Amino acid sequence: MSTTLTPDVVVVGAGPAGLTAAARLAPRLPPGRVLVLDRERAPGGIPRHSDHTGYGLRDLHRVLDGPGYARVLTERAAAAGAEIRTEATVTGWAGVRALDVTTPRGLLRVAARAVVLATGARERPRPARLIPGDRPPGVLTTGRLQNTVHLHGRSPGRRAVVVGAEPVSWSAVLTLRAAGCTTALMTSEHAVPESYAAFTHPGRLALGVPVATRTRVVRVVGRGRLTGVEIEHLDTGRRRAVACDTLVLTGDWVPEHELARAAGLDLAPGSAAPLTDTALRTSAPGVFAAGNVLHPADTADVAALDGRHVAHQVLRALAGHGPVPGPGCPLVADAPLRWVAPGLLRPGDPGPPRGRPLLRSAELVRLPRVTVRQDGRVLGRRTLPWPASPGRVFRVPWGLAAGADRRGGPVHIGL
Repeated sequence: MSTTLTPDVVVVGAGPAGLTAAARLAPRLPPGRVLVLDRERAPGGIPRHSDHTGYGLRDLHRVLDGPGYARVLTERAAAAGAEIRTEATVTGWAGVRALDVTTPRGLLRVAARAVVLATGARERPRPARLIPGDRPPGVLTTGRLQNTVHLHGRSPGRRAVVVGAEPVSWSAVLTLRAAGCTTALMTSEHAVPESYAAFTHPGRLALGVPVATRTRVVRVVGRGRLTGVEIEHLDTGRRRAVACDTLVLTGDWVPEHELARAAGLDLAPGSAAPLTDTALRTSAPGVFAAGNVLHPADTADVAALDGRHVAHQVLRALAGHGPVPGPGCPLVADAPLRWVAPGLLRPGDPGPPRGRPLLRSAELVRLPRVTVRQDGRVLGRRTLPWPASPGRVFRVPWGLAAGADRRGGPVHIGL
């Protein structure tokens, strides 16, 4: 038999978004009324095995390494009074706000007044990328690589090829270097590496990593162990072999949306993330979502600020405030933009977290001129000084869309 728990709020996911939401919620509710569930053995999410600096600037206003950042967020949530249960895997729904949970100590049923989905994002694995060839050991995502090196102290190999040139790709290079593994090549299918120039140029010079643009891996070679890959230049069709014993597949993020799909929640076009309004409500009453499950994948501190934003909205909902969710006014990303989060506007709701709708572009636009339209009229237009790039989230000032009629037609954001 399962044990039934009845907290006011259950947060699924103990990463930056979930822990920050819990730390904000717990002091404002009776003791023991906020429960955080996570399937891993320790809370903290991806940062706990990302052993490099750069975390915490936007939310904590200081810079920490990944494990230190995860530790601070965990300590804050626990000190605020949230109960954090690890090795607790949510296996399904038992009602609109009721979850079935499996733990080493037995089965749980959690029936809450509000649910926050903070399940994060993951990199697309090899089968989803349709890379043909042999199936040897040595093919990893960045998350698996960092877990192997930083949590288990093992080296992945001696010579690696990294697929992708996003910011997380350089994180993978640093992890490989710490493990004594040389990065022989980084590949990108784009004409310009997706990452910031501040990462790419020093990476090429200081770390000695060559970057092959307009290039993809077309075959994996090796039986008992990976021995190499075959790469192809997309413009010329020319192929060549690269010797390696490790292949790291980076970026190409997808949301961890299995629970959202199982609940039948509306999903956002383009990203397949849970569709939310600017209060981060989903299409199910009392179910919210926050963090990189909505915008795969932004930095950890942006996900944490999502948690801060959603906590306020959950408290309002528990107190009976806020509009009754209706159809909403859709936010639409026009090509070359692929998706936008949040995706709905409703009368009486706040602006999005940090006052920035988040989008992703399918191609590089160095000086994007953003135009926001609704019902045939231009709401705002501005040339932004930062590029829209396939490898990272593109932020648009909310002021461009703030004048939208929230009872009107779709609001289109385009370049």
